Amino acid sequence: MIRTQLALLSDTRLADRSLPPQHSTSVSRFKYELCIVEDTQNWDQFKIIDFKPKPVSDYDVDIKIAFCGVCGSDVHTITGGWGEPHLPLIPGHEIAGVVANVGPKVTAFNIGDRVGVGAMVCSCMKCKFCEEDNEQYCPESVWTYNAIYPDSKTLSQGGYATAIRAHERFVFPIPEGMKLEDAAPMFCGGLTVFSPLVRNGAGPGKRVGIVGLGGLGHFAIQFAKALECDEVVLFTHSDHKKDDAMKLGATGVVPTGEKDFERPLLGSLDLIVCTADVASGIPLKELLSTLTINGRFVMVGLPDEELPSVIARESFSNGCFFGASRTGSKKEVLEMMELASEKGIKPWTELLPMKECGKAVKGVKEGRIKYRYVLKQDIDN
Repeated sequence: MIRTQLALLSDTRLADRSLPPQHSTSVSRFKYELCIVEDTQNWDQFKIIDFKPKPVSDYDVDIKIAFCGVCGSDVHTITGGWGEPHLPLIPGHEIAGVVANVGPKVTAFNIGDRVGVGAMVCSCMKCKFCEEDNEQYCPESVWTYNAIYPDSKTLSQGGYATAIRAHERFVFPIPEGMKLEDAAPMFCGGLTVFSPLVRNGAGPGKRVGIVGLGGLGHFAIQFAKALECDEVVLFTHSDHKKDDAMKLGATGVVPTGEKDFERPLLGSLDLIVCTADVASGIPLKELLSTLTINGRFVMVGLPDEELPSVIARESFSNGCFFGASRTGSKKEVLEMMELASEKGIKPWTELLPMKECGKAVKGVKEGRIKYRYVLKQDIDN
């Protein structure tokens, strides 16, 4: 990793957990230190630079980053799998840290609060979607990284960094007793599966299928169990993941590599949440056949390539629905964190220094992590 100038402005005061809560009348201006990717061909080669964040607003919260999870989305983006990104690119949207400063109109947070940020940092705040707790579908939503703020035209920056600035609506409190490194991956990986589970009625009396056991899948099993679903069935092409699935709370594991794997489950599941991010490994026709009448199949994994084709008449037998889900709302984040705190849900993680983010994204790309890398702040040293 190449290192350039790394210095915070001398008058910038970053909060420490030992400091008492305070409320600032203005947001201090940071000179941020970030890990960037400069081209998609060298996607695992990061460089540390100084970065000018978006101009401050009255509702902004500045957060000193302690940990950042490494999401599959980071890899899809830095490799160009989802299209050509804005460069230089600063990935990371599973962020946990401590509030360093708050704007004069911020009401929800004080300096010293333990907080997190997920996949979004802003929206219009006034459209139908924003007003109905569906802000993640706002047409003017700003992703935490690889996006342009519509007002300032500033490039958004992710969590492989010393600090981040976000609108208070997209900053989330972390429950007391929950470790920051455990909270970080929940703000994308956890929320991405929690939202479709609760929106589609997962709970007592329901039978739920989870496709894929990775970063998303290992959260999906835990939350489906915590929501007290009658059955939580994992579909996987990896036979060696059965023990992990059962430890996480699955009631059954179905190997999709076996012929006619779907037959014992025909018409039995109320909901399937598909976390797979490699389209060629999704036996879509067979999975849809396991749904009950009007059952739902929800994609949350986002493969680079097209999904397998399905003939429409193949869905006639059970009238099933196929759709997708886009992260979740703040309302759902708060519900998720409360449930996780109550039930002791936490990710299976491997900690790495933030300077080793190149090693982490490569490990995700190669499928070597069980089940989340979390980067620990060290680029401010």
